Amino acid sequence: MTENTEQIWRLVDAKARPFNDLADRIWGMPELAYTEHRSCAEHAAMLREQGFRVTERVAGIPTAVVGEAGEGGPVIAILGEYDALPGLSQEAGVAEQRPIPGNGFGHGCGHNLLGSAALLAATAVKDWLAANGVPGRVRYYGCPAEEGGAAKGFMVRDGAFDDVDIAITWHPAAFSKVGDAISLANTRIDFSFTGRASHAAAAPHLGRSALDAVELMNVGVNYMREHMPSDARVHYAYLDAGGVAPNVVQPTAKVRYLIRARTLEELTPLVCRVRKIADGAALMTETTVKTRVVSAVSNMLGNTPLEEAMQAEFERLGPPPFDDLDRRKAAEFQATMTREDIESSWRRAGVPMREGVPLCDMIVPLGTRGAVMVGSSDVGDVSWKVPTIEARGAVYAIGTPGHSWQLTAQGVLPAAHKGLVHVSKVIAGTAVAALRDPGLIARAKADHQRRTGGKPYVSPLPPGTEPPLDMSLTAAAAE
Repeated sequence: MTENTEQIWRLVDAKARPFNDLADRIWGMPELAYTEHRSCAEHAAMLREQGFRVTERVAGIPTAVVGEAGEGGPVIAILGEYDALPGLSQEAGVAEQRPIPGNGFGHGCGHNLLGSAALLAATAVKDWLAANGVPGRVRYYGCPAEEGGAAKGFMVRDGAFDDVDIAITWHPAAFSKVGDAISLANTRIDFSFTGRASHAAAAPHLGRSALDAVELMNVGVNYMREHMPSDARVHYAYLDAGGVAPNVVQPTAKVRYLIRARTLEELTPLVCRVRKIADGAALMTETTVKTRVVSAVSNMLGNTPLEEAMQAEFERLGPPPFDDLDRRKAAEFQATMTREDIESSWRRAGVPMREGVPLCDMIVPLGTRGAVMVGSSDVGDVSWKVPTIEARGAVYAIGTPGHSWQLTAQGVLPAAHKGLVHVSKVIAGTAVAALRDPGLIARAKADHQRRTGGKPYVSPLPPGTEPPLDMSLTAAAAE
């Protein structure tokens, strides 16, 4: 263990309490994608309190903020998030489903912890730079709308990462490990059908049902599922089913499609096929269809030198310092889960299942490959622009499903706070390793150049696409 390692850990510990409090405040004000005004304001206030130079409305997004500290040298970006999800409200610490009265939103992906831990790490790095007189800059990126809004993609496209040397982030998890650089490229498209209203009994022949068109589109896409790559995914949600009167032929209907594939190259033809199905549904029902791309993200690129550097930090630190009280509480939550939930969690980590282990007690070895993650993240776009590394920080019971009330409930427990501080040390330690070793940054950039083939980043967002600041209004109205 080096003096720098011990120093950065002490700097994290010195300010852990206010950042755990920040995570709890964000948990108590869950806000959906692009509506995180209070959460963003809390992060901006903390940045100012800690002495960062603050830039708001990054990329023209009202809920995106950047704080920078230091002078000269390389630029280390540390990425945080703070958006919540609809339908996942839950009373804190209670191991039975008990929604809190209100809008129904909840931090069912742990982003209240994500943003706070990243900001704590950035603050520790800022303090380390000042204490040691080392040239370099650390930036905290407060990124909204990871849940479907692709805010980082808009920020990358707008140039917010143009001078960054490396980027570091993390995500709440059941196990402590270097994140597998596996995610799916995706795009969200709204399909709006317009037909003609009529009396459903007296003059049904005069109507042209937009709802019929959406249902036919869904049937067509379901038939397509057999004939697409096995790791591709297609999901949909009704945004407008045409109204509540069955005696009226529905003149309008809208459906949002989320289309995923392993790479952007595989995604493009899949999107074309879905569009053709929508056109066919409109043709069959004599309606018209208009489309709007809401968001799009790239698949994630790995970076071997950064992965090795982060693994070294994990191994120096060891597993999170959970105690018997934490384990007993986690066991209460495990009792609400199925055995399949728990087995799946171990498989995804790539380590053999052990009975009766409610919380992570290990660091997963580098290179361990578990069940393939098939989610998506706008961190992917950052990874195509600059060398990027993502940690997985253990903060909740093994087996906890993502996007669940159980995850929301655990977001303010002592174990979550301990996991927050633990992963902050790993992030800060990785950043300091890069600041102390220019060769690490050079190797990371060379690895990035090899993976991208030297080609510049090209945004998957169609030209002219603006951040969908209204994308959460439907969910908010429904709640």
